Parts: sequence; structure tokens; C-alpha cells
Amino acid sequence: MNDLSLITTSTHLEGYKITQQLGLVRGITVRSRSVIGNIAGGFMTIFGGRSAIYTELCERAREEAYQLMLQHARSVGANAVINMRYDANEVMSGLTEVLAYGTAVIVEKTK
Repeated sequence: MNDLSLITTSTHLEGYKITQQLGLVRGITVRSRSVIGNIAGGFMTIFGGRSAIYTELCERAREEAYQLMLQHARSVGANAVINMRYDANEVMSGLTEVLAYGTAVIVEKTK
């Protein structure tokens, strides 16, 4: 398994040369809120402020999509991902898709 520690939202990596583009890689997860989470989250919105329950749910979904993207990148032989992005869409009420995607590349350190 190759080391995949270089991930950036930029289109290049400072100090590295892209030697090969391997194409689009992505990780996708679809999450729903539980009834209990909805009740607790709804209760928190009455008082305003930060909703820790929904923040945690979103963070877990992003992390899962991110890890799936890295797994896809490793499977195509990448050692870096450039132009990494997140996207989220509501599939239906209470059901959200989170997508992490980027361009898988092979890079080598410049001298």
C-alpha cells in the first residue's frame, strides 16, 4: 500500500512535480438523522447557537466520505490528491449525501 499523505485543495503541490494524473477519485456516504437526534437537535434550535449534535453528524459524514476517497485514490495507485472538494446534497427530507472528491495523481519531490 502506498503512502497517501499529500492532499490539497490546490491544483498543485509546492515542492512536488506531478508525473501522472490518474483521474477522478471520490468517496460518498449517505446519512440520515435519527429520530432522537432530530428531537435533540430541534430542541437545541429553540435556544439558538451552535448545534453540537448536527455538527458531529456532519463531521462524521465528511470524515467517512474523505476516508472513502483516500481508499479509492490508493486503489488506483495515487500518492497524492489535488483539487480536493466536498459537496453535499439532500437526497430526500432527512437524508443527505456527502461527497469528497479530487484528482488522483502521482507526484515526486522536486530537487
